[in-house]
Amino acid sequence: MQHLSLGYSPCPNDTFIFYGLTHGKTPCPGVTFREQLEDVETLNQLALEAQLDLTKISYHAFGHLRQKYALLRSGGALGRGCGPLVIARNKTSMEQLRGKKIAIPGQLTTANLLLQLYDAGYDDLLILPFDQIMDAVHEGRAAAGVIIHESRFTYQQYGLNQILDLGQWWEEDSGCPIPLGGILAKRSLGSELINKIDSALHQSIKYAYAHPAEPNSYIHRHAQELDDAVIRNHIGLYVNDFSLDLGNEGIHAVTTLLNRAEERGIIPTCELPLFAE
Repeated sequence: MQHLSLGYSPCPNDTFIFYGLTHGKTPCPGVTFREQLEDVETLNQLALEAQLDLTKISYHAFGHLRQKYALLRSGGALGRGCGPLVIARNKTSMEQLRGKKIAIPGQLTTANLLLQLYDAGYDDLLILPFDQIMDAVHEGRAAAGVIIHESRFTYQQYGLNQILDLGQWWEEDSGCPIPLGGILAKRSLGSELINKIDSALHQSIKYAYAHPAEPNSYIHRHAQELDDAVIRNHIGLYVNDFSLDLGNEGIHAVTTLLNRAEERGIIPTCELPLFAE
């Protein structure tokens, strides 16, 4: 029996996706998983140190990890209308925010990558856990913030205003859906094992769709936001057909994002394929 470490976030989309795999509902013969739930930037840093066999990752971080990790086709967050938002206390413009302090959920998050790809001049950054960004903006510790996850649905409760939908900007500028986070496996595991895990993860998502009430207690136990409607909206937004399989459109979106980041010198170039071969 092979024991593998598996990192993912406590957000509802991840606990929904991984419930079947980590609770014996969709077995992966010969493999057991030791899950570790952390915020996305912690997972990014753990992967940089190669501490996890399998992990949820920001696509920004994947740009720095392609030598050691391969991408899985299932389990990720990619779609339309689900990108990070730039928010502020007062109505303003992105031009007026240039040079101001902006709170972000992590240096290697896709949220920060999109902010940097949008334009230059947004490099005075306050790095905080994603669930502390709205408080920082509300309290004036940052002029603006880039919010992700459940915060998309609750920022108005803090009296904050949306300045830019970075996901919408990306979709209009690139013509692609926005790649937010993917699932990685250490290349050293070998393509046969990686593909077996990928298949089991695909079945885990199908199991959660077929038994939507069953993962609820697990999801609620880890969610930052406990409102049922927010949790349903969160899962509905971030778990979709691309989560089941990236497909050609998803692969093109990921490749486009990484290519643009390479062109800007934000991530190193890499000749290895996305997937294990």
